[in-house]
Amino acid sequence: MTSRRTLLAAAILAARPAFAAFPDRPIRVIVPFAPGGNADVVARLLQPRLQERLGQPVVVENRPGAGGSVGAQAVARATPDGYTLLIGSNGPLSVNPVVQARLPYDAVRDFAPIGMAMQVPHCLVVQASARQRRLAELVAASRAQADGLGIGTAGVASATHLSMEAFAAASGARLLHVPYRGGGAAVPDFIAGNIPLLFTEFSTALPLHRAGQGRILAIASATRLPALPDVPTMIEEGTAGFLAGSYVGLLAPAGIPAEAMAALGAAMAAIVREEDFRNRMVAMGGEVASATLATPAGFAALIAEDLERSRVAAQKAGIRPE
Repeated sequence: MTSRRTLLAAAILAARPAFAAFPDRPIRVIVPFAPGGNADVVARLLQPRLQERLGQPVVVENRPGAGGSVGAQAVARATPDGYTLLIGSNGPLSVNPVVQARLPYDAVRDFAPIGMAMQVPHCLVVQASARQRRLAELVAASRAQADGLGIGTAGVASATHLSMEAFAAASGARLLHVPYRGGGAAVPDFIAGNIPLLFTEFSTALPLHRAGQGRILAIASATRLPALPDVPTMIEEGTAGFLAGSYVGLLAPAGIPAEAMAALGAAMAAIVREEDFRNRMVAMGGEVASATLATPAGFAALIAEDLERSRVAAQKAGIRPE
């Protein structure tokens, strides 16, 4: 009897399909924006490194629309098997949930954060000829204007708009919002002198600063950046605890198998430790993710914190979901 049972068990096991370890086929990474922005650049830098570490082709697909919501929705509704991933950032994860009504996904429940790759702090840029050399001087100058000083951002309810409103509330600056269709779209007007200030990503402001076409007055980061060690943070300049920036990281649909999450998480953690990858992030004006933020738990906590900051900023600015 025992031998029959043993033979039967062996036959059942032999009949079962063999499941290959993750991954056993190509992986698709969706960028919810058009080519050229920070999220797309990070995706292109991650792509060959993920391929090498996971041993399978990794295909990057741009799917823009609705401030990143179209691409994010596609990933949220994808099969949660680890083969469809999202390059996530403030737009679809921290800003859209606050400013878009009837969002077709839940930014917290529908995604499994894998790890952050980098964060680009926001900064305040003045004209190169501006007399103000300190943040307090700029705040005073703005309050001396009845309507405030004009300041360009990437658009109404964009990440930089919400950060700008949070800065105005924290510092007491009187600022007149001038929205554009993207951070880059504001640059020509700024260079031409049509707007006196920009509140933008450090990666957008750095070329202006280096070319003498503008001057970064202060950066909304925790510490000074290696790229411009002489430029102070907003905290140093008196805006206590003020931090603002745009993050970029990797996420999967919620419910991803533990095996897939472990493989993807290990690959992400290893990539952010690579010297070449870190150098690329710094060169484009970013801060490389810390060991904590490159983990699922650390990245999830950052997204939750940034989402709450966006809610507070939107309320102060009187922005309601549309």
